[in-house]
Amino acid sequence: MLMPKRVKHRKQFRGSMAGKITRGTKITNGSWGLVATEPCWIKSNQIEAARVALTRYVKRGGQIWIKIFPDKPVTAKPAETRMGSGKGAVDYWVAVVKPGRVLFEIAGVPDDTAKEALRLAMYKLPCKCRVVSKEELEGGDNSEN
Repeated sequence: MLMPKRVKHRKQFRGSMAGKITRGTKITNGSWGLVATEPCWIKSNQIEAARVALTRYVKRGGQIWIKIFPDKPVTAKPAETRMGSGKGAVDYWVAVVKPGRVLFEIAGVPDDTAKEALRLAMYKLPCKCRVVSKEELEGGDNSEN
């Protein structure tokens, strides 16, 4: 599973998923991408399941980029524990995703294969997503310097 090697603070507040995303909205590496259309927390094991679905469908061909990383710790108290006695231990790690965020990118495979692979990966994720091409996502990569 994905998780940070080390963090400054072991435990975090829950935070807010409100607001608009400013970065990570363009397809920079691949030709097709999976874009979130609603806010959610994506666990590290869900990211791994989507990655496995992608690589299995393309039969380890092409290239896949994971554009999100689970860097937020989520804590949980043990079952049947009374209230109080502090915050629970870290249970799992999540990536905070807002609408418009590119989650996965794929290149080096035919268009229909890329679309189907991303569709299969979409079923492994807890939020609504859409499959887009680099051309559909206005702008794409404009780094010509």
